[in-house]
Amino acid sequence: MPMQLINPPGLPQPPTYSQVVVATGSRQVVVAGQVPCDATGALVGAGDLAAQTEQTLRNVATALAAAGATFADVVRLGIFVAGYDEHSLEQVHAGLVAASDVAVRPDGPPAATLVGVAALAFPGQLIEIEATAVLP
Repeated sequence: MPMQLINPPGLPQPPTYSQVVVATGSRQVVVAGQVPCDATGALVGAGDLAAQTEQTLRNVATALAAAGATFADVVRLGIFVAGYDEHSLEQVHAGLVAASDVAVRPDGPPAATLVGVAALAFPGQLIEIEATAVLP
């Protein structure tokens, strides 16, 4: 699918996301916020944001696959982190590295927003990730 990742002059040049993504396709896939639970609903990585990030990204990949998509088709991620502090970003990045076999775009990162929140849906949940993909 034709996709243009743009980091225009005059904006920061982040290594972990693209400022603008222009996608051309005929099907949009919207993945609801995924959480750090396994297939049985059990929390994975209690108290460990990196482990929870990895599981959540793997769940996003599973949801994408159900629609015939992969992370290569993702144009935007929404990332919500409970209790965000100065160490959260490095922990989210560590989880991304651990899930890089399923959660990396080959041509660069999609547009993304990371938001620190007071709490998420259930006790112990530290992260939730939603995705939008465009398919040809």
